[in-house]
Amino acid sequence: MHIIIMGMSVFGLNLASLLVSEGQDVVLIENNEKKCNKFTDKLDALVIFGNGTDTEVLEESDIRNADIFVAATENDDSNLLASILAKGFNVPEIISQISDPNHNQAFKDAGIHTIINPELTAANYITKLIIKPKLTDFVLFGDGEAELIDVIIEKGKYVNKKIGDILPDDNFNIIAVYENGNLIMPKPEMILKPGMKISILVKTEYAEDILKCFTEDIELNIFPGIKVDLYQELQNRKIIK
Repeated sequence: MHIIIMGMSVFGLNLASLLVSEGQDVVLIENNEKKCNKFTDKLDALVIFGNGTDTEVLEESDIRNADIFVAATENDDSNLLASILAKGFNVPEIISQISDPNHNQAFKDAGIHTIINPELTAANYITKLIIKPKLTDFVLFGDGEAELIDVIIEKGKYVNKKIGDILPDDNFNIIAVYENGNLIMPKPEMILKPGMKISILVKTEYAEDILKCFTEDIELNIFPGIKVDLYQELQNRKIIK
């Protein structure tokens, strides 16, 4: 299947990563040149620098032969316009991410019926990870104001520190630690060692700075639970075969 994804958001990157791993033909459109350069070599997909609301860019992505178009930016207006343009190219299936649930009806009125709010899916995933009720106060997804990111610790100012020495913090929280493939809840006395995998819930505006305290490179394994949930949902709807 020829699938076009507009936007290298958390949702867009995860979906692209999973679809590529499943052998699908994926094209990513992104108007941030830095992001394009960063992920071009990390995904076995065609990455196009440009705006998905530009018909010339859509033509370059071979939209006339697309089976699915996914609008995955964090801007609902851009997603809606791109979805309408894709509809004009007679793409059989159009999927859009939305940040504000109040915009649902506008997308439906435009004939875009497959609408996904990744934050709600992420909240379900976090619920599975967090077993202490008082920690649910940290689930601050709102309108994309926070992200859950899996990262392999490499180097930075928080490496070889005790969790209790760097938390609590107003901008992020370590909600899970993985040892030998097993998920365990973080404890203050745990030392953050190189090679250890952790899950961080972080306010989006501080994400890049916080992650640099643990590693110079970020895995594409962001929102691991979402990957499975989204793919199963798309399969259940018979969008992905």
